[in-house]
Amino acid sequence: MNIKSLVLLAALITGQQTIVNGQQEAMFTQYMFNGLLINPAYAGSHNTLSMSALLRTQWVGLDGAPNTQSFSAHSPVGSSRVSLGLTFLHDKIGIFDQNTILSSYSYRIPLNKTEDLHLYFGLQGGVSHYSMAYSTVSTSDPVYNTGDMSEWYPVVGTGIYLASKRLYVGASIPQLLTAKNIDYEGPLLEQVYHLFVSAGYVFDVTNSLKLKPNILVKAVEGAPVETDLNLNALIKDVLWVGVSWRSMDSFDALFQIQINDRMQFGYSYDFITLTDIRTVSAGSHEFNLNYMLSFNKKRIITPRYF
Repeated sequence: MNIKSLVLLAALITGQQTIVNGQQEAMFTQYMFNGLLINPAYAGSHNTLSMSALLRTQWVGLDGAPNTQSFSAHSPVGSSRVSLGLTFLHDKIGIFDQNTILSSYSYRIPLNKTEDLHLYFGLQGGVSHYSMAYSTVSTSDPVYNTGDMSEWYPVVGTGIYLASKRLYVGASIPQLLTAKNIDYEGPLLEQVYHLFVSAGYVFDVTNSLKLKPNILVKAVEGAPVETDLNLNALIKDVLWVGVSWRSMDSFDALFQIQINDRMQFGYSYDFITLTDIRTVSAGSHEFNLNYMLSFNKKRIITPRYF
């Protein structure tokens, strides 16, 4: 795939105004273990300070393929029902580069007397910096001779999250501001609405085996609806082993290991079988590390199902 194709691919993915609107939010296979990346209402759901780092290398073997790194942290504020979170995200594809910083706020409402079922309402706000390095493209096409482009863009999102120890249901719109409703006329990006809906439940099979099906539906204005279906098995409350199917894209394998009562490590591999990219790429790798820190050990629940 040559550099012109990568420029076009970047434009398609970022929804450049002159071509088409498409999936703009970063894609994750292990969304069920790192919910703050798709829903601000997830903040505080671990009942302690929880920190996660993620690295995703997409379409291995393809020059300029998407590469994503993130760090997120969230925690309840004292004994109150308020929780706060912070997320850093870097996403790069070809000559396109995006850096985002977000702060999250959630408010928790207990729904039963035992307080094991909660409803969270979340908000997030921050900024994204988008850049397109046209100067690195060697071509005579005048489309790419306009000079490098760089824009700052405000981010405001919201979400809702219902959770118990074994159940979660969430819905979020990570970006409520679009080019139209903030009177944005920049040349680089036309931001569009994304709606994420997710759910999961943990079933006991035996004393040492649990099953957790998950679903994530991603609806983007101007693009087909995409669905992730996942089934994870938890063995002896230590090892998760799972498989996923992403519509129009891939089949995925993943595992997550509970290293100790504070730390989890996860890895997933996407087998690209549903798109033409399979002819030039072996697949995608994703690594996820979560660490929970608390001064009160009783606040750490092990194992964490979500």
